[in-house]
Amino acid sequence: MGVLETLILLATVALLILLRFDARRFGAADYDDEEAPGGWRTWLRRLSWYAFGLLLVLVVYFLHPQPLTQLHLQLGEPRSTALLAGLGLGVVGILVALGYAWWRLGELRLPPAHRYPAGLLNSVATAFIDEAVFRGILLGLLLAYNWPADLAIAFQAVLYALATRLGSVGRPRGLLLMSLAMGLVGGWLTVATGGIGAAFLGHTIARFAIFIATGHAGQVTPSVAYEEEPGDDGLELTPLGWEVVADQEPDAGRETS
Repeated sequence: MGVLETLILLATVALLILLRFDARRFGAADYDDEEAPGGWRTWLRRLSWYAFGLLLVLVVYFLHPQPLTQLHLQLGEPRSTALLAGLGLGVVGILVALGYAWWRLGELRLPPAHRYPAGLLNSVATAFIDEAVFRGILLGLLLAYNWPADLAIAFQAVLYALATRLGSVGRPRGLLLMSLAMGLVGGWLTVATGGIGAAFLGHTIARFAIFIATGHAGQVTPSVAYEEEPGDDGLELTPLGWEVVADQEPDAGRETS
């Protein structure tokens, strides 16, 4: 690759990482749009995130001389092993999602029917972009620059967890750990199979399982978390301000003769 092509490639990778950090603005990736008004504007904003991410991945694919072998933008070999590994990771993701929902919410909360199209789209499209960018392109470039495999896997996993913004104040720490674990296991499977197929399949299944189990999409926003978190006595918290007006006796303030 020439100097110009290398600079364009690195700039495109940086844009992909920044795009992942900014996913919340588009109501994409981590479903952080529980309060979105809905309608075609919400869908258009979400779809633009996916389209731009896919476009940038294609730019990297055509710019790099070895996108399949070095950047892992392929299913993986042998294919049967990659598929079985992805299914195995997906099963583990389902169990973790069910356990997390039961631990955090005390029950399984199926999402309303109108959220399933967005949930399915987010699961597939986000998993593909995440795996292509972090487990594929970024991990492949780190290995190409002679990073030790363990260090490269750890670095991309930590960066991915940060990019999901699950470490922000008010975010569930359980989902942050799940995101970090997904990055580590996905990175290891990518190196082992030479492709992102296994990580993509497992990530898609696990993400959709979180959506099904929690009734949201996994990344519970602070407002949603507030609505769902009961008080210490098991009752719902009363709205702010209700405790300001004190109770009075019916005859309080009346003069007695």
